[in-house]
Amino acid sequence: MSPRRPRLLPERIPARASDAIGRRVGALGLTPNMITLAGVGGSATAAWLIVEERLLIAGAVFLAFSALDFVDGAVARATDRATPFGAVLDAVMDRVGEALVLGACVWYFAERGETVQAGFAYAALFGGIAVSYARARGEAQGAPTREGLFRRQERVVLLGVGLLANGLTITVPILAVLANATALQRWIIVGRGLRALDRADAQGGGGPHSPGSNSGSGSGGGDGAGGGGEAAGADADAAPRARLSSISENR
Repeated sequence: MSPRRPRLLPERIPARASDAIGRRVGALGLTPNMITLAGVGGSATAAWLIVEERLLIAGAVFLAFSALDFVDGAVARATDRATPFGAVLDAVMDRVGEALVLGACVWYFAERGETVQAGFAYAALFGGIAVSYARARGEAQGAPTREGLFRRQERVVLLGVGLLANGLTITVPILAVLANATALQRWIIVGRGLRALDRADAQGGGGPHSPGSNSGSGSGGGDGAGGGGEAAGADADAAPRARLSSISENR
């Protein structure tokens, strides 16, 4: 397990608040998957607003619906509806929502002839996916990590603030640099973890450590992972409930 490092934002809301929210929202008859899909619908709406150059409203919509990422997990735990499918759906929809908004930023800059900023927006999109993929593949090979300077929470807040303040020209390059730096950071952490596992196996005479090596099957295809639950099925020795309890991402 990787050592814990300081985080800019918390991974999830306090347990007492999460339980209260989960119970109240669950009592309305809303399922975790319904909330997950509502979240990606909000991101799609924000993306459309960005293309229409209505950045202030887009920022408000994006931040409001991104907050549902905390709610779906709370409802799943409070109503005992946490499932591997829901965990993977949550992780994949997080990636889809983020890609839609950043893709809209690429369009926004390109339409304005700001090719450098469009390139930064594309780099930010790549970095966000790489952060999640590094974690997913690490978990699939037995070297999990939740650490990272700029995880999903930080990316969402920075992008949302940039939209609200009409400051995408400033915030998108920052996001691109920090997202890709975090992907590199996670790659280093995962690499160290895998080397430690190899050394432990070698000392134990068990041969190289290679769970699911080259199979690409332990992380929901790999590129959909990164949310809380994206490793469902990746580590057969881990308790399913332990995996599902982290459904709210930290990506």
